[in-house]
Amino acid sequence: MNMKAFDAAAGYFPDLCFETPPDLGILLGSGWGAALQADEILFRAAYAQIPGLGASTVSGHAGEFVLYRRGGKRIAAWCGRRHFYEGVGWEPVVLPVELLRRMGCQTLLLTNASGGINPALRPGDFVIIRDHLNLVGANPLVGPHNPEWGTRFPDMTEIYTKHLADLLHAAANRLDLRVMDGVYAYTSGPAYETPAEVQAYKAQGADVVGMSTVPEAVFAKACGLKVAGLSLVSNLAAGISRRPLAHEEVVAAGNAAKPKMAAVIEDFIARV
Repeated sequence: MNMKAFDAAAGYFPDLCFETPPDLGILLGSGWGAALQADEILFRAAYAQIPGLGASTVSGHAGEFVLYRRGGKRIAAWCGRRHFYEGVGWEPVVLPVELLRRMGCQTLLLTNASGGINPALRPGDFVIIRDHLNLVGANPLVGPHNPEWGTRFPDMTEIYTKHLADLLHAAANRLDLRVMDGVYAYTSGPAYETPAEVQAYKAQGADVVGMSTVPEAVFAKACGLKVAGLSLVSNLAAGISRRPLAHEEVVAAGNAAKPKMAAVIEDFIARV
């Protein structure tokens, strides 16, 4: 990856973003952008203004970085993400994590919207990611090794930190949300999966499927960050759903679940 792109992005941010490490970094996926509540905004920037990142091209992604205080904690939130399927390379996809690393952040919450594969799931449920399947066959760590990102061959036995997953469970249970642990299958998109593909993913142990999160999780784990993953089931996957899939359904599910999404993030922030 192009380190100069990361350096240029870091140079855009004022010193206050680096003077004190955030207590938590959050990367918000489709529909999650309105889930934040701030006591004080310290800094905010549109993605289009950040060198090397660029404006989000996907509906449901606000495309804004916000550094704020909430409940006495310093939170660095990326409202929206760039995706591999946008064809812009790995740098914009993992840039938010790299900047969190440079800010000294040690804990990262990744959120997304996903298609439900497990028959126990229904739209509006939450899945705490305990592991994933990378079905894309590509990895953001491919290329020249940067020692700042950890070892050349990072261990991925526990990408999603069990302690953080326990905190998410505690938050969901207190809020009486429908939640389960699950395996997230990562596909490139932008086309939705076929019914045959979904059945293959199910046979491999996947509970939900989506087009994000895994690159950021792998990169963050390699860099030594503790990672939590939380998915909103926005629809049933192809072949399980009885109607054609559409992104509008994903956005609508996110809008309907906004109060629950905001509540679980609030509770998690208080527990971290």
